[in-house]
Amino acid sequence: LGAAVPGWHGGGAKLPPLPCPPSPLPCARCRLPVEGMRNVLVTSALPYVNNVPHLGNIIGCVLSADTFARYCRLRNWNTLFVCGTDEYGTATETKAVEEGLSPQQICDKYHRLHAHIYRWFAISFDYFGRTTTPQQTLIAQDIFQRLLARGFLLEDTVEQLRCEGCQQFLADRFVEGTCPFCGYQEARGDQCDKCGKLINAVELKNPQCKLCRGTPMVRPTQHLFLDLPKLEGRLEAWLEKSWSTGTWTANAQHITRSWLRDGLRPRCITRDLKWGTPVPLDGFRDKVFYVWFDAPIGYLSITANYTEQWERWWKNPQQ
Repeated sequence: LGAAVPGWHGGGAKLPPLPCPPSPLPCARCRLPVEGMRNVLVTSALPYVNNVPHLGNIIGCVLSADTFARYCRLRNWNTLFVCGTDEYGTATETKAVEEGLSPQQICDKYHRLHAHIYRWFAISFDYFGRTTTPQQTLIAQDIFQRLLARGFLLEDTVEQLRCEGCQQFLADRFVEGTCPFCGYQEARGDQCDKCGKLINAVELKNPQCKLCRGTPMVRPTQHLFLDLPKLEGRLEAWLEKSWSTGTWTANAQHITRSWLRDGLRPRCITRDLKWGTPVPLDGFRDKVFYVWFDAPIGYLSITANYTEQWERWWKNPQQ
């Protein structure tokens, strides 16, 4: 404060000189953690690829991460800021049907749009990637195989709507029908836009396939689940340590505690879709990973597209 007041009245010439950096920052094209420096990896929520980003999207997550990354660089911290488009999942398939394009063409189109808009706003990403890459498949399947080998996956049968005309099980967004709660006739297979309640697609009355307008039937299908109850004890111990030593917000702690209080349940990680990371297991090779399991791995694979030594950023607690 003592230096700020005279600096304000006297201009930049009155400000104290900036300290010399401890060592030169690495080149942005090959930035890796440096011993003896403060190394900061900044990410932003991966924007979904089926739309044109607007101010709300940018303000909601991208701008705050960009501001923090710029602050870190001004402090002369070794900073890597990565992001990219989230490209797998039902919403991409739905958009592809709407525009008469393939899912890959939709991703290519909107990835270019996103990248152009963020450049126009001068968002200072060091690397802006995407999730439809060989690195995404490699890392996601490796994590899956590790979970499988350690006994953290379960198989179970679930009931889903299947369209015999299209010869496929229907993802939630490919089904419309009458809401079982309020009677709205254009409810989606995951949520009613009128009353706002979440819906299981098999609960819809008079369901229709959005692709061919046929009437789907309820059929059993096998899926893989992450055995969260088996991880609950270890996760709770880690959280207690992290809450006491980290900088979690009160809201984040409250939400996480509520999940643990109610008890964790197995969570499905596969879907009957074609557009996604393939499941590398016999009996499930016609399925892909559910986007909630797959998309967070995008942070790793996008960094892996930036540098082959990505693990030095993600698996390097000493730096």
